[in-house]
Amino acid sequence: MSTPVNAQSEMAFFSLLVRAGSLSAAARELNVTTAGVSKRLSQMEARLGTRLLHRTTRRIGLTAEGEIYLEHSRRILADIEDMEQMITSAATAPKGLLRVNATLGFGRSHIAPLISAFHKRHPDVHVQLQLTVNPPTLIEDACDVWIRFGEPPDTRVIARRLASNRRLICAAPAYLERHGTPRVPNDLTHHSCIGIRQGAEGYGIWHLTSGQRTETVKVRGELSTNDGEIAVNWALEGHGLIMRAEWDVAKYLQSGRLRQVLANWETPGADIYAVYPHQLQTAARVRSFVDFVAGAFSSATPVGQEVARWPSNEASTAA
Repeated sequence: MSTPVNAQSEMAFFSLLVRAGSLSAAARELNVTTAGVSKRLSQMEARLGTRLLHRTTRRIGLTAEGEIYLEHSRRILADIEDMEQMITSAATAPKGLLRVNATLGFGRSHIAPLISAFHKRHPDVHVQLQLTVNPPTLIEDACDVWIRFGEPPDTRVIARRLASNRRLICAAPAYLERHGTPRVPNDLTHHSCIGIRQGAEGYGIWHLTSGQRTETVKVRGELSTNDGEIAVNWALEGHGLIMRAEWDVAKYLQSGRLRQVLANWETPGADIYAVYPHQLQTAARVRSFVDFVAGAFSSATPVGQEVARWPSNEASTAA
């Protein structure tokens, strides 16, 4: 009869081995011999029927199968830790794998620097940042925290509002000098409007509201893209009007490189939310990260943000 395998112990051993970077370094950390580490790894590979690591005397490297094993091991170990913490309510330091999703431009400009600062504070949290044009489906097991614009309609997740965020219509002064400034929403039909093909919203349809009055305008333009940063650059170069989140254009409005138009008309809100599954609300790594980002945004303006004090925990609201 074969000896039962402690899968959790094997996953923890393999994660440590990869982090150590070599068999000898792992042996020192485990206080065993290098031969002992090599034998345990060989037994794992024999049981799984595949090679997990390419190894030389000084270095190791993941095989394709090893990458799969490592990714799932880290997630499973983090889930086990979350479960134990949920049961014991232990106030432990955050650690484990944290998968974050954000949109391309906003993630690059605002979320990536915050992750850098967060990791310096919590080096035991291994963060994977995924940037996509459109966020993955919220119920998919694709990530732990989504940073997204607009409150999600799915009630199976928790949404914490991080910051207010208006969409503004603006253009370069040079464009407005050549083509005039729109005074009412219908004037937009006579202008070149830069299109941004993102999300599920109707492309080329702009909704504007003033009091009880709502206008829907079908705009046109020669330039369109699925990248908001490119669209902003085109607007800066005088190619047309753009509707873009305040966090993306505020610094250009302040410097005068862009000028807001139709300021008395409101566009659909795009408040910034951190979204995560209910089952992760007690996970230390998720709670700490969301608190950290919320603190940074609460002390920031759209023109620029700096990581500031830790905020007091506010109640999360179910989306």
